[in-house]
Amino acid sequence: MDEDVVFWVGLTRVEGLGVRGAHKLIEHFGSPQAAYMASLTELESCGVPARVAQAIFAQAGLKDAEKEIQAAAKDSYQVVAHGSESYPPLLRQIPDAPLLLYVRGDVSILSQHSVGMVGTRRPSAYGSSVAHRLAKDLAERQLVVVSGLARGIDSAAHRGALEANGKTVAVLGSGLNVIYPRENKGLADQIAHSGAVVSEFPLGTGPTPENFPIRNRIISGLSLGVVVVEAAEYSGSLITARLAVEQNREVFAVPGNITSAQSFGPNYLLKQGAKLVDQWLDVIEEFPAEIRMQLLPPVEASEGEPASAEAASLFAASLKPEQKAVFEVLRADQALFVDDIVGTAGLPQPRVLAALLELEMSGLIRQLPGKNFIRKL
Repeated sequence: MDEDVVFWVGLTRVEGLGVRGAHKLIEHFGSPQAAYMASLTELESCGVPARVAQAIFAQAGLKDAEKEIQAAAKDSYQVVAHGSESYPPLLRQIPDAPLLLYVRGDVSILSQHSVGMVGTRRPSAYGSSVAHRLAKDLAERQLVVVSGLARGIDSAAHRGALEANGKTVAVLGSGLNVIYPRENKGLADQIAHSGAVVSEFPLGTGPTPENFPIRNRIISGLSLGVVVVEAAEYSGSLITARLAVEQNREVFAVPGNITSAQSFGPNYLLKQGAKLVDQWLDVIEEFPAEIRMQLLPPVEASEGEPASAEAASLFAASLKPEQKAVFEVLRADQALFVDDIVGTAGLPQPRVLAALLELEMSGLIRQLPGKNFIRKL
């Protein structure tokens, strides 16, 4: 048994400490083990409540931690501590990152490029179809689809990713051995086979209502961005979207029928500045250039021609000469300022601006803030 993990699990059993309190304690002492080895005076002086300091000094939680780790090992679950190299780096960035994750499946999946997809438990046929198709398309582009295994949109997203033979991660609001809803047990088994089922809650924890907002921060924390498909006014999906904003993640929304209550959430997010999504490319093109280029490598040239990241687009043959000249200046991995485009294209500014507008209207390029332009991949 890994003694270091025992101390991490032990801190989660200390009543009154909490995730943020534990992080402050670890920051102060350097490790959970050092906190357990500290004197009562040292513990009381670092800002934790007196009863918490006394509990840690008395080694509270360590016996329970040993039993928990043994139970997890018996079911082939992995316990990944915050200090482990296996802990997902993107999740580690959030201020209230879980102290540990219980994982069934492939832990390495949690560190791959991921996108969250959430929505109502009572979707329309349109919502289910869009979630399934979008998840399938994103999984085919090597993105891991992260969701919450709930009924409705979550289940459709997981199934879409599985249909593409892609990877998907289910984040539970219960213990790893308590699948909720029960009818998704088979789906959880499929996800664990090729992806991962994850929880921060101890084994045996039931799916109580307060757990789901807590788990939502993990869905967004694991992801580069979160897509909201359908969500009513008070949906938990809007909590996930808010958490994504706080974690500096992208927020995407699929527009819906304005007369449908389930469209309130995504339509509200669109008003607040979320990126409108009607296809997989709308998601990927918002990611940093280096990630986009990993997910969408350059199209190889035809036989007999040199393969190059700067090879002409498949659309280029149908462009007018001035459009083609401007298009060939632009790149997919770096936005260019309009003055730089004018200088490189060797055309008068009015003609360059006209060509940029035509290319943008054709959907081949995108304008970013500050008169910067970039190719769409």
